[in-house]
Amino acid sequence: MNSNHYFGTDGIRGTFGEEPMTPAFVYRLGLAAGKAVAEETKGQPLFVIGRDTRTSGPILQRALATGLRESGARVLDLGIIPTPGIAYLTRFVGANAGAVISASHNPAAENGIKVLNNEGMKLSKEQEEAIEQNLAEITEERSDFEEECMGEESPHLFEAYLLDLYATFPELDLSSLKILLDCSNGAAWKAAAEVFRRLGANLVALNTENDGSRINVECGSEYLRSRPDVLATRIAEEKADLAIAFDGDTDRVILMDEKGTLIDGDHMLALLAEELHAQGRLLGDALVTTVMANGALKQFATQKGFTLLQTPVGDKYVTEELLNLAQLNGADGKLGLGGEQSGHIILYDEDHRTGDGIRTALFILKILTDTPGQPLSQLAKHIQKFNQVVASCNVASKIDLDRLPGFQERLERLKDEMPGLVQLNSRYSGTEPKYRLMLETDQRSSAQDLAAVAWEVCDLIQKLTNTPSGAKIEVLNVSQGGLMPRP
Repeated sequence: MNSNHYFGTDGIRGTFGEEPMTPAFVYRLGLAAGKAVAEETKGQPLFVIGRDTRTSGPILQRALATGLRESGARVLDLGIIPTPGIAYLTRFVGANAGAVISASHNPAAENGIKVLNNEGMKLSKEQEEAIEQNLAEITEERSDFEEECMGEESPHLFEAYLLDLYATFPELDLSSLKILLDCSNGAAWKAAAEVFRRLGANLVALNTENDGSRINVECGSEYLRSRPDVLATRIAEEKADLAIAFDGDTDRVILMDEKGTLIDGDHMLALLAEELHAQGRLLGDALVTTVMANGALKQFATQKGFTLLQTPVGDKYVTEELLNLAQLNGADGKLGLGGEQSGHIILYDEDHRTGDGIRTALFILKILTDTPGQPLSQLAKHIQKFNQVVASCNVASKIDLDRLPGFQERLERLKDEMPGLVQLNSRYSGTEPKYRLMLETDQRSSAQDLAAVAWEVCDLIQKLTNTPSGAKIEVLNVSQGGLMPRP
């Protein structure tokens, strides 16, 4: 059996109403996951379930919870809550597993299921294979699900998650800061605003609708990366000190300083690593990131005297490497640090095993407030990123890149055509029907030069995969933010 038939690098995703994001499939997934966890625990499993604000969330949660309960599991319903809230509370209540109904930063019409283990981390390959094996053997069919099948209501656990966030830096005083908070009309709509208000921030909360129809619509962390000018204008109008933007399920965060300059995951990783290294608290004295990280981050690590470790793309692999560091070095009051330039930052300790956008923002704000009078723009200058673009394009099928006629040869020629090219990463997305290309150069080529090549490569792969003409292509200027037009 193909162990990757349903599970990608971030759970199972799709368009609601189409396999596998149908209530009927998610019901069977509940049966399969419940059975797999029961076989591990040798007793009645306990699951905690939550979701983001998507309109398809409640029906999918009812389907999942019904399957889990019919498999013999007990289910706690946490309602609308950030994905890292489920990860934390899975450990907090001693549950055997957690599940989140969310498609993260993806459009409102899509949804997904993330299943977490008892450590609040994504499943191992073996656990995913066990669930998929069970799925292949299930014949039960059901399509109607009653309201009471959501699980046992547990609203008190939402407060437990907020208290944990508040306890990150309980002495943190944000009263001197005016903050724009973009909640992406998603899972952060209540949790994020409440935490920052408790810490005294002068808060302008944006995009806090929770009806599910506008999650990630012209808002949130990914929109900020692609259209930084929109929030930059609002910062100037409000005379704010900074802006904080989350994605739909709040595991990612992107910042913007008072001048309207984008501060992405690479910037935050550099600031956090520098601070923890100086304090002697950086686990293994190492920063973990992926092969998509800007080359300036590696240079920064060398200058500051800590190690940079790189993994394949996906926060799952970053977390696994942090776990390895903890096992090799022992945590002993130290923090593991890793993440991606998308703003998925993991601050690893005994109670936190996944990225939390709110918690990450609090760590950055602690650094900022510890240096009174220094604006965020000054902190961000600590790292100057190299020119880098990331292209993303829809493809009709994920044909092995090595089997596409002339494709790899075209990429090889880029190294001769662009002597300043220092990084190239070519791959399919692990969660979507998309191809992604990262190009990075030294000063011999501009971001515009890179974008022109990225558009050409995306046109070529769409042709080779028989993708319909006009299919979506986006080329993001990673260093400065903003989508780059076709030349």
